[in-house]
Amino acid sequence: MVKKRSIPWPMVLRIVLCLVLLGWVFQAIFLSEGRNAYERQGLAWDSLNRAEQWKLAWHYGPPELWRNVCLIDPTAATWSLLFMGATIFLGTLRWRMVLRVHGINLSLGRAAEISLVAHFFNSFLLGSTGGDLMKAFYAARETSNRKTEAVVTVLVDRLIGLLSMLLFAAVMMVPNWALLSGHRRLAALAGIVVIMLLGALAVAGLSFWGGLSRRWPRARIWLRRLPKGELLERALEACRQFGQEPRFLAQAFALSTVLNVMCVLQIWVLARGLNLTIAPVALSLIVPVIICIAAMPVTPSGLGLRENIYVWMLAVPEINIPATQALLLSLLAYAGSLFWSLVGGVVYLFFRATRTEET
Repeated sequence: MVKKRSIPWPMVLRIVLCLVLLGWVFQAIFLSEGRNAYERQGLAWDSLNRAEQWKLAWHYGPPELWRNVCLIDPTAATWSLLFMGATIFLGTLRWRMVLRVHGINLSLGRAAEISLVAHFFNSFLLGSTGGDLMKAFYAARETSNRKTEAVVTVLVDRLIGLLSMLLFAAVMMVPNWALLSGHRRLAALAGIVVIMLLGALAVAGLSFWGGLSRRWPRARIWLRRLPKGELLERALEACRQFGQEPRFLAQAFALSTVLNVMCVLQIWVLARGLNLTIAPVALSLIVPVIICIAAMPVTPSGLGLRENIYVWMLAVPEINIPATQALLLSLLAYAGSLFWSLVGGVVYLFFRATRTEET
């Protein structure tokens, strides 16, 4: 008797989840593209109801998106994809460095798999860091006795990456001071970045070196009384270990700086591919500012927020990029990220969330 093969429901559910999430992402892109196409005809998009907008989005969106993608030089588009892939690879290397501080030796292949899956989920979760939730989940499954430390490594890796990008943006404010001081809107965005930098420095300082328990000795006692207090205290101790590794911190920030440069290069080659003239010095400020602000959990993957900031910052007279071109630049940059999200989606379909022991 031939045994019937059971339906691989986990795989089916993953395929359905991938399609739904990617459909949501494309819906947001097509709404933007459809609105631009509709308003170019002199018609009022806001007078339409939601159903009509969605219908027109899928009518105008795909051909408009394809038309815009075809505007860029293929060589520039290829380099853009390579630079985007390089940022994911460098981020994977940095996370492995963070893991090794706690003796968790994850192979490069396994770390890359988890990073790509996390990048896939970043495409629709709030902000540009939502995939860290999935990354932390899978990281915890890679160890049997250091789950708390594994989760902490994801948070610390994100903190180092964000802090490095904020510092990069702050440094680039100096050669761009005339640009910032001449425009209130740009100055306001720079102010937000400075506030975020101060907050990130405070969090890093308290996490890596502490100080509250020395000033208030009973702080640890109160911590233990909180729900899951023991886990919180263990997580805090895991963070303290990074502060005792100055060599690691130096290496992690050096690697992050290279990653930041790759992010700028990705946008620079796209601008060149669209025949847009943007000074590299200005772009070295604009890109990290946008990345940092888009990381805030406001919209899925920062979509919409990121595009508006691109338009704001590139529209100033010193740069003078038309709004449509600035929007196109942002969407093409996001398309590069979405390409690697598709790769992450394929990895996710065949991903095995098995638990392995550290060596």
